[in-house]
Amino acid sequence: MARRAHGLARAGTALIAASLLQGCVAMAIPAGAAALAGGKVVLDDRKDERAIRGGAGVQPSAAAVPPGGLPPVAVSQPPAPPPPPAPDAGMQFLFGSGEAAALGNQAYNALIARIKASADYRELNFPVASLVLAPGSTLDAPRFVPCENKPLAMVLDIDETALLNIGYEDNDARHGLSYDEERWKRWEATGSGAVAAVPGAVAAIKAARRANVTPVFISNRSTLNAEATARLLDEVGLGLPRNGDTLLLRPDGAGSGKDERRATIAARYCVIAMVGDQLGDFSDLFNVVGMTPAARRAAADNDQLRSLWGAGWYMLPNPVYGTALKGGFDDIFPTDKRWADPAGQGAK
Repeated sequence: MARRAHGLARAGTALIAASLLQGCVAMAIPAGAAALAGGKVVLDDRKDERAIRGGAGVQPSAAAVPPGGLPPVAVSQPPAPPPPPAPDAGMQFLFGSGEAAALGNQAYNALIARIKASADYRELNFPVASLVLAPGSTLDAPRFVPCENKPLAMVLDIDETALLNIGYEDNDARHGLSYDEERWKRWEATGSGAVAAVPGAVAAIKAARRANVTPVFISNRSTLNAEATARLLDEVGLGLPRNGDTLLLRPDGAGSGKDERRATIAARYCVIAMVGDQLGDFSDLFNVVGMTPAARRAAADNDQLRSLWGAGWYMLPNPVYGTALKGGFDDIFPTDKRWADPAGQGAK
């Protein structure tokens, strides 16, 4: 077979040479075939290959052929597609970093310790503290719904708290898309297989169920996709919640506040812990209209609430979207904390 191919190559070369000696090109190399020059294949076998030096299927004249024979035929290549934009720093951190995985495990390990302690206290008939703010509370003067003898529960947000929306954010990053509610609803309905549990969440859910602490999910996902959302949670090992019971989603047209749904759960359960990635996952008081970033930060760090973080309230990192991503220079960098480089670098 190799010998036959070599013979064909020699014959082809001889035919081209003979034609050139007659002062014209007597044959054109068909598109899609390999042109042979000096026994070397210089075109690939693409059927639509037409860029043979001079244009669409035109061969050079004999006068243009150098003494050494035909030069290799240039092959045009289609331009390479542009690379997708790099994920922004927030996505790199949340979905790709070991640091975010460590923070997830850190928060959920602390939650597991509280679950065990609360279950032990209840078994010994000791009082158990509730973590849901009572109606009429303020952030400066918080009061909590009493537990009484209600069964124990914990409340979790879903997105970027219990569940990572990897497929949706990947699609956003690659195509440079901004948030669109209808697109998000399509993701809610079809995201199976493209999500993962937040590191530490599965272990905490299992520990809760062993201790007879009921996990309840409160999310602003749409009630129209309740069945799909429940399946997603079960798919990643977080169990199958019941819509309207242990899965409280946002009805279409309703606001994003969660206090009413938290109150519904607190009326039935002693809520020993809450987990979220936004301050609104703990109280709507953090999202009062007109509240500045500085005021929200101060409220989260006040003397009354500071002791709750990591001891009943568990915050997960989310630098990708949400209420945390607000503020200009004066909001983020206090005027009394500015610095000027003595060398003058960075000065305008």
